[in-house]
Amino acid sequence: MGVEPIASGTLTKVVGIWALGRAVNLGLLWMFFEVSRLADLGFGPFGIHVRSFLTFLTGWDADHYLNIARTGYPIRLPMEEGIVQTNDWAFLPVLPFLERVGSDLTGVNEGIIGVIVSIAASLGATLVLFLLLRRVTTPRAAWWGIVLFTFAPLSFVYVLAYAESLFLLLLFTALLLAIRRQYLLILPVGVLAAYTRPGVLALALGLGIVFVVRWMQHRTDPFPWTQRLSLAASGIAIAAAGLSWTSIADAVTGIPHAYVRTETAWWIPLVGTGDFVPLTPWFRFFGTYLNVFGILLVLAIMAAFAWWMFSKPTRKLGLVIVAYAASYGLYLFGVFLPQQSTFRLMMPLSPLLGDERFSSTQHRRQWLLVGCLGLQVVAVFLLWTIGYP
Repeated sequence: MGVEPIASGTLTKVVGIWALGRAVNLGLLWMFFEVSRLADLGFGPFGIHVRSFLTFLTGWDADHYLNIARTGYPIRLPMEEGIVQTNDWAFLPVLPFLERVGSDLTGVNEGIIGVIVSIAASLGATLVLFLLLRRVTTPRAAWWGIVLFTFAPLSFVYVLAYAESLFLLLLFTALLLAIRRQYLLILPVGVLAAYTRPGVLALALGLGIVFVVRWMQHRTDPFPWTQRLSLAASGIAIAAAGLSWTSIADAVTGIPHAYVRTETAWWIPLVGTGDFVPLTPWFRFFGTYLNVFGILLVLAIMAAFAWWMFSKPTRKLGLVIVAYAASYGLYLFGVFLPQQSTFRLMMPLSPLLGDERFSSTQHRRQWLLVGCLGLQVVAVFLLWTIGYP
């Protein structure tokens, strides 16, 4: 599909939409912060009293990043009866590094640096996602993909001291480079993403799928050796980086499988103790609460996702997007337990917002936007103010 030139002033409009989205995020968070403070409700399920709006923006995961920025990773893991408890090893080092360096250079509180990095990276992610979507779909679908990305129910995360914005910026950049077939440039971007947020293994798998498909189609779509070697090098390096954190955690703590045991420590209140077995967490969770009906529900979700991936409008987004999205869906299913954070973990699937079905009619566009704003209010309240994301 030929790419229409981007009209003059379009990127300025994208920046304007981004700014409006962040204003909505901050406005909703400020409103619930004030309600919580004035009503003496506390913060989160434990009713913790927050002293300032900055504290409100740096809870939960952000608190772990700040602790890493200030004190580094623990050498000894917290243990109870031989079971590893939740700890900072579940959080990757790029954002804490930026918080520490930014604070050292400016004297500004690490939490403020974290919020600034998150908001700035969300601007970069929005612009790159727009450029990405303009390569794979129509101008209208690309524009509305950005609108939905900007006002999505979990978009308030973009103004928290979380690593999501930074990871999305790196991910979208890697996908755009893949579409442009600038494969070697993906390597440093993907490796950096590997130490920002979990999930980069899906990118490596997606690149592997692209390699296989291009190899099979090389008679009709030339696949020069330079591209083959560059694509293979990037995929292998990113996969190695994505797997390396487990070895690093083991080496520093002296505890076998320290990272995996840390991640599954968050599962204990939901499904109890037990070893991690790939491709089973969703069955384990829904089976625990819904028995055989839970198993059937998981199978139905898998079938629905497969249908979405193979549907014609999705396939029109091109090989790179579909290969990555399918890989990320498999990654979520294979290693994560479904819980409240699952909604946030779905944000890397945002390139699928370029699906023309989301913007095909004015009525649908209006209702999706209204739905996003309404659900954002609910999400800020349930998943941040009185719950956790």
